[in-house]
Amino acid sequence: MTASELWRHSDPEGTQMWKFLQHVNSKYGLSLADYPDLYKWSVDNVADFWGDVWHFAGIKASKPFDQVLAPDAPMFPRPDFFAGARLNFAENLLFPANADVDEDAVAVITATEDDNALTETTWAELRDQVRRCSNALRAAGVKENSVVAGFVANHVQALVALLSAATLGAIWTGISPDSGVSAVLDRLVQIRPQVLFSDNATLYNGKEWSGKAKTLEIVEALKQHGLETVVIIKGLPNFETGLDEFRNLGVRAEEHDSFLSSSTDQPLVFTQLPPSHPLYVLYSSGTTGLPKAIVHTAAGTLLQHKKELYLHCSLSPASRMLYFTTTSWMMHHWSVSALSCGASLVLYSGSPFKPNGYLSLPILLSKLRVTHFGTSAAYLTTLEANSVIPIASEHNLDLSRLEAIYSTASPLPPSTFSFVYQAFPSRVNLASITGGTDIISLFGAPCPLLPVKVGEIQCAGLGMAIAVMDSASSSAEPELVTTEGEEGDLVCLKPFPCQPLTFFGPAGQDKYRSAYFERFGENIWHHGDFVKIPDSKTGGLVMLGRSDGVLKPAGVRFGSAEIYNVLTRHFGGEVEDAVCVGRRRERDRDETVCLFVVMKEGKGFDEGVRRRIGEVVRRELSARHVPGVIEEAGGGVPKTGNGKKIEVAVKQILSGMQVRTNASVANPEALEWFKGWARREEERERLPN
Repeated sequence: MTASELWRHSDPEGTQMWKFLQHVNSKYGLSLADYPDLYKWSVDNVADFWGDVWHFAGIKASKPFDQVLAPDAPMFPRPDFFAGARLNFAENLLFPANADVDEDAVAVITATEDDNALTETTWAELRDQVRRCSNALRAAGVKENSVVAGFVANHVQALVALLSAATLGAIWTGISPDSGVSAVLDRLVQIRPQVLFSDNATLYNGKEWSGKAKTLEIVEALKQHGLETVVIIKGLPNFETGLDEFRNLGVRAEEHDSFLSSSTDQPLVFTQLPPSHPLYVLYSSGTTGLPKAIVHTAAGTLLQHKKELYLHCSLSPASRMLYFTTTSWMMHHWSVSALSCGASLVLYSGSPFKPNGYLSLPILLSKLRVTHFGTSAAYLTTLEANSVIPIASEHNLDLSRLEAIYSTASPLPPSTFSFVYQAFPSRVNLASITGGTDIISLFGAPCPLLPVKVGEIQCAGLGMAIAVMDSASSSAEPELVTTEGEEGDLVCLKPFPCQPLTFFGPAGQDKYRSAYFERFGENIWHHGDFVKIPDSKTGGLVMLGRSDGVLKPAGVRFGSAEIYNVLTRHFGGEVEDAVCVGRRRERDRDETVCLFVVMKEGKGFDEGVRRRIGEVVRRELSARHVPGVIEEAGGGVPKTGNGKKIEVAVKQILSGMQVRTNASVANPEALEWFKGWARREEERERLPN
């Protein structure tokens, strides 16, 4: 291995990715030698590639497609993939093709902070619960294109509701119960759900929290927008369901088990639907306006997920996946698709640091013999900052089954790449992955045929024709970067099946076009990430942050992730969090990089800290990287409900723009603090010298 390499697969020729490469060679008389060859073929032959994935990975359909993609199909309006086919998303997860599943084997394990509350569900039990729930939903009037919503934690009842909605051709949308009432209504009022599933209470950070008051407020509002039925999941027995109070609001209200028991004995019937039938609604961050409701299709989601999970991640019926996620985050939707490979799931809800501190999740990985673990970059950097080494002998954990660790939500610092290989078994495929809500999947993916290199995402996913666009170029004359490794905007140049169908509601297509096809034109998907591709042959990606939050002092462009990486590596014991943005007010001749830090408990911020951060940034990066402003963030770092930093809103506030935020901001007081800081800074600068 080279100095920058951390991992190579011990048996690459035993993987499904390699077998797929050989399948392509055999079918088309080619001599593709490696992943870069296979990737190039996949983006040069879009229709052939996706057609072969359909058959190789195994998509169950009652009617085959007439064609994969029309010749010369544009990216916008969204092209129709697999025209003529009929299939059902839920059927492909419950009865996966190309996977030998024992119906008595465990399909799902539901876990919480309570070690004694593990619940196992077999494949047969999962199928029967979906049969009963889908029949009960049908009896409640749910049909194709109805909307079913979940204000639910990550547990098997939520999964059953999701699959039951998909069984009928209804649209599912999930929102985590830690969301505030306004945030929930900002989303659900737009899409008018007919049925709402909700938890009676949740366990988080060692405390039990009743959800009744919030759900009552939500139901009262949604009743005015078409809500008919509320199903309360009694996850914590010590809390009441409040059924009579819900009924007093004029809706039908049932406890979850009673709702399923009301089902008829009719068999499980999967509605057969066109590939472009709507499946999920997810939401943009919505930091400066109402969240946009993004509609994703059944076949596009299924095929893209199965490509990623089966080929890129090597999932099989022997695999078990735990992704630490809420039901709001797209990684929930991505991870439950592991069922389509015959893999089992661990659905976890709660704090990642309860009940056993930093070792809580590693203990669960050991206990449940997890093979594929997904989490956020923030979780792994927390382990690094606190020197938590799960494989240390004193912890007595068995992580021998662990094959892969996936990190997303923000760029993974280079130092954390190396740390993971000290803290977890060296055979693990650490994959920093990137994609997002917009595509409900990945642009940058794992790959068993390529090495893991420090600081890099392994590859662009098969069939995803990504490139780096010169950020200074215009929509009239978009230009790709001309130098390998040059930084710019992440774009995609050819159609892909998991493009959203539309945005929900009036003017949905206009919002869709504006979001992705306005910046560089209607045949170039603009994703909004700032990236570089150091080696176009291997395709490894380096994420540098959001392109709309790109820093550009003195004409030098760089991403906020570079500053965060320095803080993680050199100030992990002092700095808890940070936000770094560029400020350029109307009167400013140049952009000033502004860094705001949140200190760890017991650590103070003073001139010495400010000076040391500047010195280290200068040493590790360059003089031009040194922030012109380094301050303590007195109100914390503003984030969305999914924990993503809201850099753009901070940038706009500091630059003198008027920013109106909504309930999508998890901690609006943080933005108010920045508004106050900006006012005080203006006043200070007006004072005579």
